[in-house]
Amino acid sequence: MSDGKTVKMPMPRTDSVTVAVRVRPFSQREKNSGSKCVISMHSRTTTTIQDPKNPEHRKTFTFDLAYWSHDGFQKDKDGVFISTDPSSKFASQKDVFHDLGRGILDSTWQGYNATLLAYGQTGSGKSYSMVGLGANKGIIPNVCEELFQAIEERERNQEYQVTFSMLEIYNEQIRDLLSRTKQPGGLKVREDQHLGFYVDGLKSVPCENYAQIERLMEQGTKIRTTASTNMNASSSRSHMVITIQFRQVFLDRDLTKQSTINLVDLAGSERQKSSGSEGDRLREGSQVNLSLTNLGNVISALADAATGKKVLHIPYRDSVLTKLLQPALGGNSRTTLIAAISPADICYEETLSTLRYAERAKKIRNRAVVNTSMLMRESKAENDRQWIMKTLPHLLNVNEDPQLTGVLKYFIQAGSCDAGRAASNAIHLQGLGISDKHASFTNSDGKVTVTPHSKCKVVVNGVPIVTKTKLQHLDRIILGSNSAYLYIGFPSERGSEDLTRFDYDFFQLERAAAEGVSVDKLGAASHGDGKADPGMLAVFQDYVRLMPLVAEANQMGEELKKGLRMELKVKNLAASDSRGHELQKEVMVKVTNQRTREVWIWSKAKFINRKFLMEELYQRFLDGEDSHVAQEDDPFWDPVEVVHLGSAHIWLQSLAYSMKLEEQVEFMNCEGEEEAMVHVCVTPCSPAGRACGEEDVVIDPSELLGKRMDFQVGLVRCLGVKWLKEDAGRGIQMGYRIYDLSSTLYTKPVWKMVNPQIEETVQFTALNASQEFLNYLQTNALIVDLWGLQEGCAQLDCSQSDLMVTSEGHVMVDTKKMSTLMDPGQTPSNQISELYMKLLKLEQETELLRDTNRALREENVFLKQSLEKVGSTQQGERISHPPAAREMNQMYTRPASSDREFAKALKLFYHSMNEARGQLLRLRQEKPPEEDEMLRPFVQQQAQKLKDFGDVLESSLWRLKNDVAVIVKKKRASLPHAE
Repeated sequence: MSDGKTVKMPMPRTDSVTVAVRVRPFSQREKNSGSKCVISMHSRTTTTIQDPKNPEHRKTFTFDLAYWSHDGFQKDKDGVFISTDPSSKFASQKDVFHDLGRGILDSTWQGYNATLLAYGQTGSGKSYSMVGLGANKGIIPNVCEELFQAIEERERNQEYQVTFSMLEIYNEQIRDLLSRTKQPGGLKVREDQHLGFYVDGLKSVPCENYAQIERLMEQGTKIRTTASTNMNASSSRSHMVITIQFRQVFLDRDLTKQSTINLVDLAGSERQKSSGSEGDRLREGSQVNLSLTNLGNVISALADAATGKKVLHIPYRDSVLTKLLQPALGGNSRTTLIAAISPADICYEETLSTLRYAERAKKIRNRAVVNTSMLMRESKAENDRQWIMKTLPHLLNVNEDPQLTGVLKYFIQAGSCDAGRAASNAIHLQGLGISDKHASFTNSDGKVTVTPHSKCKVVVNGVPIVTKTKLQHLDRIILGSNSAYLYIGFPSERGSEDLTRFDYDFFQLERAAAEGVSVDKLGAASHGDGKADPGMLAVFQDYVRLMPLVAEANQMGEELKKGLRMELKVKNLAASDSRGHELQKEVMVKVTNQRTREVWIWSKAKFINRKFLMEELYQRFLDGEDSHVAQEDDPFWDPVEVVHLGSAHIWLQSLAYSMKLEEQVEFMNCEGEEEAMVHVCVTPCSPAGRACGEEDVVIDPSELLGKRMDFQVGLVRCLGVKWLKEDAGRGIQMGYRIYDLSSTLYTKPVWKMVNPQIEETVQFTALNASQEFLNYLQTNALIVDLWGLQEGCAQLDCSQSDLMVTSEGHVMVDTKKMSTLMDPGQTPSNQISELYMKLLKLEQETELLRDTNRALREENVFLKQSLEKVGSTQQGERISHPPAAREMNQMYTRPASSDREFAKALKLFYHSMNEARGQLLRLRQEKPPEEDEMLRPFVQQQAQKLKDFGDVLESSLWRLKNDVAVIVKKKRASLPHAE
């Protein structure tokens, strides 16, 4: 010390553990089972239990306090339980706090560490005493509230600092209840020569008032793991530990007192048969009971030592719980244990066990000491330096949890200082992707700069930097994968800004925008009213939320040398269904092995699950443990699989007019970019497979209603496949499903060719074309999916064994009506074959009848005309048939010729419409550029494309009108001659 003064260290004080017992009212379950009370308390210190099987056998225990809360109470107007009358011995929550809670506060103000343990069987009322229920507050909230009330009433020459932490021990794993992220495998317990056992990475949140602690407790309580058992549906199956660090600074005396308050709600020990636990829950119960057994062993060993018995070893290290409770049991703490018991005879064994447990704990001796710090002039100088540092520029941490934002401050003093993981750095940082020497901050000449070290990741305002960068007040900085900080500049730069707007989401949205991800780019603002599509907004939020997680996963993979690259994609971003309507979009993660070029596509749920497993493996790596795992257990690995590359739309309108369609169509990937081209032919044909000609074209699709329709879908060739260009060892398959087809048809696999020949044609047959099928052809597209194959993956099944086929082997469609005629007792193949023959025969007979009827009508007309002429001429006059026959032939030939010309005009029109439709789809998929200088050329190009699109439409319509006018003119010219 600067003046050589010292503070006399306080002598340890030997204290026994204070033990209190509290008996609760009957539970509803105990009432329903007709339970009898086996507990009695004849004074404030004694508790007697009666054996229900042997009523004469009683055992009395003496403790420091005994609370009777079984009966003699009522609710007041606020819902608080109070005594029914002054003579009632009922102990309320207020009474318990007055004795135990205020005892803790008294010890704390004196500078002692204080611990309160709640022990008892499941459902005995531990949590009620500790936390409370409704208006009946427990010890914990009352202690916290009165602590801050007392702080407000203290002298102004004193400073007080309160921090709050909350953890859960469940199945021997520790979880931070102030963190929404669960650490796989739990937080680790470390040991320090001076601190003893502590939880590494546990968050400790500074609090300025009780309201803050209340919010933190509500958050932690919601997260706690509870197991629903028949013993008590709301009893906790985990140990909960709340720790309050309380520091008193006496400025006038240069003295500091430091106290730690541990408030522990232990899990209940329950008999597994009566609780109905089974399966995993049974294993969980055994782990909880194991930790309580270890606690009992520690208590027994300490009790033996206190009575003079020779004890060689106190088994603190046998469980996580006993490690953390070491100061409370035989160490530097004033400790109180409240044993909660049931009054019911059906719980006699558990209650007796609890009382014996408490009796042993009462024998423990602790050695508590007032915790003071030796603060003299040097301490005051340190306080002065702290005040000066508040005027310096600094980094303020920003956390996903708002309660934890602003907890950490890193001051940037004059000169240069390093930041990183190494303890020697002036700014000591922890976090994924933080290197030992990560970056340097320089404070010189009234400005602050940051310089990344080597290839370390530093992002300023969403943009990665690689060279020295000047910082401005309120700049956003991300170090490593996702450690976010807000830069607070010099006092002269500061104003009355609202810092709360720079929250975690602000950082991530800014980062996303810098990477070119926005609501507009994802297509969220697609409604005509200018409002964003809610479904697309949800996808955007998912995308932004997953961005830091993917960055963290990539960082873990990099440090573990997995050689993977993960990137976010949006499934169906530019895809539509067979009618052109947009498909539901969702976020997915594309994973690429950069060495083998293998690719996987993970759903959001799968990625999040895998990331938890990655974190567990990475933690083992950080702890210096063996991080090698078998391939099948590696969260970074999956068996190779088929990958969806894109989809092509082939519109089927031409089929409704019995016209052939042949064109090249783009496969569009999930981002709306061209993945490949496919050459496809859709051809109407006869049952024998002969392509229909112009004479078979119909003017109205209703002409095909009820008739047999045959057509072929041919996939000829695939061109320019990017998937194959990236890796020559890959392959592809294509698949499609038309109308009501029960399964997808796949082409045979083709490997190692960038422009593979497919040459696969399938003939389809609709035996009795329905109106629904004709409507489908006029409004829908055939969607062909392109699939990428990887070496070793399972290929898509290209067999057609489960499809309905005709006797010629053609695939049957439009079979909804046929399915209602099937006999359940027959096999599908027999039903199809028999039904097909019946329909075919019926169709042939019907067509024969139509031809016969048509011939008879023509013959009747001819005979009638002949008879009329015969009757009007003189007998013996010869009837001249040939001229009349020639005239009739001309009359019937001209309309047929007109129909052919009209069908030809329609065919040309539909081909031009298909071209126009393709242009429109391409226009819809194009997005404006982000750069302002590229916007004007883009608008000009779009305007020209719209003009071209309009010209195609106009010329197609003009050509159709002109052709129809010519046909009508010819037809009208022929009518007078025919008459």
